[in-house]
Amino acid sequence: MGVKRAVDMVLALTRHRGDKKVYTYGPLIHNPQTVELLRERGVIPVDSVDSVQDGIMVIRAHGISPQERERIREKGIEIADATCPRVASVQAIIKKHVARDHAVIIVGDREHPEVASLLGYASGKGVVINDTKDVDDLPCYGKVCVVAQTTQDSVRYKEMVQEITRRFPGAMIFDTICDSTEQRQTEIKKMAYEMDGMIIVGGKDSANTRRLAAISRNCGTRTLHVETAEELDGIDLNGCENIGVSAGASTPNWITEGVIDCLTHNRRGKPTGKLRGLYNLWIFSVKTDLASAIGAGFLSLVSIMLQGLEVDVSHILIASLCVYAIHTLNRLRGRSFGRIKGSFREKSYMQYKGTYMTIAVASLALALYFSFMAGLAPFILVGSISIFGILYTVNVGGKRLEDLPGSKNFFTAMAWAALTAVVPQISVGLEITCGMVVAFVFVFALVFSKSVLSDTLDIQSDRLIGRETIPVVMGEVGARSLLKGISVLTGIVLIAALPAGCVPSLSLALLVPVFYVWICLGLCDRRSQFSRMALEGLLGVNYAIAGLSACLWFIVTKL
Repeated sequence: MGVKRAVDMVLALTRHRGDKKVYTYGPLIHNPQTVELLRERGVIPVDSVDSVQDGIMVIRAHGISPQERERIREKGIEIADATCPRVASVQAIIKKHVARDHAVIIVGDREHPEVASLLGYASGKGVVINDTKDVDDLPCYGKVCVVAQTTQDSVRYKEMVQEITRRFPGAMIFDTICDSTEQRQTEIKKMAYEMDGMIIVGGKDSANTRRLAAISRNCGTRTLHVETAEELDGIDLNGCENIGVSAGASTPNWITEGVIDCLTHNRRGKPTGKLRGLYNLWIFSVKTDLASAIGAGFLSLVSIMLQGLEVDVSHILIASLCVYAIHTLNRLRGRSFGRIKGSFREKSYMQYKGTYMTIAVASLALALYFSFMAGLAPFILVGSISIFGILYTVNVGGKRLEDLPGSKNFFTAMAWAALTAVVPQISVGLEITCGMVVAFVFVFALVFSKSVLSDTLDIQSDRLIGRETIPVVMGEVGARSLLKGISVLTGIVLIAALPAGCVPSLSLALLVPVFYVWICLGLCDRRSQFSRMALEGLLGVNYAIAGLSACLWFIVTKL
């Protein structure tokens, strides 16, 4: 909680700071990937207040001593206090009991910034210990107050407390270890005894991450401490049938998910189950964006059937090829790629960048060719969408279309709906039909929902790189409420359009993929049960569900 609060506070400052520079007193959190991303957002970590003349100084979650805080104030620098509330509570305990003439014993790591801040509140009456052997070397204090660094090992702290109370029977003991830290340590012990191997993800400078790894090793389990999934390359994990994964408090979600994806999909060994080959093919299609192209083809087929038009394979190819090309080109040129370590697509795209670029350009050329053969109106529309899609990530006059809040989700859904619903109709005639409108609304709703849900999973990394998607702008709760409302309205449109004579009875079959949006909301709630790659694939399955619903409807109505 303290780490998330600090990062959120800094990100809010980057949006509303004006001309002021933002500094953090030391690295905001002990995760080099996050610190580097924040640096790119203009957040500069400093080790001393002497190097800062003006601006905003962020006090990180570890807190600082009163003396350091006073030095910042004396320089006239604005302070943004992101001290973790749990750390602030320990500071208050120390300050209160020092005023009552207690000596303060802090159980923690002497060099840790949180301990340094706590020691500053002891006003010279504090001492730091980290081993039971240190207790006998303490002076003969009168009144004693004992606190712990909030990320200490709870079992070790209890052992230390036993020794301290033996030496100082009247000592006042405070359990100041963070609840989430204690819970995570308990889970690590349970997992370590059940697993063949454990992987702890987090910065090498993170004390709480190193402590988690030590707890796991003490259970006798093979344990690896890695910062990113890349460190797993070349490591032989054969013999580890069951692997547990946990992470330090300051490890971003996407890095942990990258490790899980690597373990789930890249481990060498014998395939398990007859469907493993199909599963691998499905995952490959998700990773390479072929799934998006296939999904666009399904939605094009649905739109054609919903409008009562003759099925033309070229229209399906236009949608598939154009969607694939624009998605791929924007991934290769987007600001997030190469900056977010851990994205399940990143390694493949960076390794075969030239191949992806060639295929994308060829796909776009074919899409334009097929649209030209379909008529002038489809060619103009597909050409316009292509130009707009390519320019989406281009810096024009210091501005990008992708910087518009929520633009990614809205424009993606609009482009898909135009390619799948409008192109087939204007190839026949330029009039706006009721069926085309219904098909447009249906496709827009499905693509928009998938896009927003996918960005809900990436909300942490999107905030860090400054991409203001719908979930970032509205918050997760607001985004989910929006999707529920859109799905209900889409269902109403599909039902009402049938008696109005706008569409065939296929509209009722298409309530199935609309309902699947609600299932996806539940899947995102249980995201820990799936790898990030698999969850992305499950969200995209809705396009196939729509296509299969249309095919089944066609078969049933023709029997």
